[in-house]
Amino acid sequence: MTPPALHFLIFAALLLLSKTRAATDSSQTEYTLTNPKLPPPNTLSTSKKYEGSSDLVNLRYHMGPVLSSSPINIYLVWYGRWPNYQKLLIKDFILSISPAAAAAKPSVSDWWRTVSLYTDQTGANVSRTVLIAGEHSDHLYSHGKSLTRLSVQQVIGTAVESAPFPVDHKNGIFLILTADDVTMQDYCRAVCGFHYFTFPSMVGYTMPYAWIGNSAKQCPEVCSYPFAVPGYMAGGGPAALKPPNGDVGVDGMISVIAHELAELSTNPLVNAWYAGEDPTAPTEIGDLCEGLYGTGGGGGYIGQVMRDNKGRTFNMNGRRGRRFMVQWVWSPVLKACAGPNALD
Repeated sequence: MTPPALHFLIFAALLLLSKTRAATDSSQTEYTLTNPKLPPPNTLSTSKKYEGSSDLVNLRYHMGPVLSSSPINIYLVWYGRWPNYQKLLIKDFILSISPAAAAAKPSVSDWWRTVSLYTDQTGANVSRTVLIAGEHSDHLYSHGKSLTRLSVQQVIGTAVESAPFPVDHKNGIFLILTADDVTMQDYCRAVCGFHYFTFPSMVGYTMPYAWIGNSAKQCPEVCSYPFAVPGYMAGGGPAALKPPNGDVGVDGMISVIAHELAELSTNPLVNAWYAGEDPTAPTEIGDLCEGLYGTGGGGGYIGQVMRDNKGRTFNMNGRRGRRFMVQWVWSPVLKACAGPNALD
């Protein structure tokens, strides 16, 4: 016979489990759909269903490799001073890409599924698994607080010597993230992030890399839009949206990281997937969907996203209950921009 005290303990445990599940379910479902301003109907594209679609887009494959070897190993370089909570937020996003990352739908992993539709000439798809294989913190600003497209490779070279990172030709990429007090050539004016590949003369070997900066103090209205809006839009457009994790700079930065990782994976050596005739200025799968986050987007409208009960906006879920706002990417199947929160 089970003692009464044990009956009580079992009942209490079941009650606690029930409340925990209810709280979890509530946190995943307590949101509303929101779109600050819907565009006029039938003005965005020739497609009635898919955002950003156009008969004028000619995205072609140029026979180069994609990141098909699994897993994709990211070697992170934190340049400048980074608070731990910001590092953790960015790493949670990166680790949400893999299908093994448990998350409510729509999820970051579902978003990456569109990226994985791209193949190389052998038919191998971009890998769906992304790992953080190593990290290096350059908190002393070893190459100063003003970088160029070339000197960022010196930052990588220093990290390779200091960490040291392995020579990971098959699976590896570098991801250089600069703090909010670091400037970059063309930053805010022409780029919020970019990707390329390292030169043997600078790093010792060739490997794809991407750079993204934290725009919180420099140009949040440019690189963290729609969490900050330009002054000229005051009163004439949608107000700034509340970021999902309360950090305008890093929440905006995460969408740029997503943009660059998607393009780096499908065009790592700038000879794979892009539109246009100039490989030095390609239009890639993220560029085609710039500023588009949900259904009804395009032409300056972000599209329909979600808002939680604290007013924070997001369009996909990640690991550990995280929520993110990430721009869509071009689908080679739909011939249009696509995201996991699509309503059409």
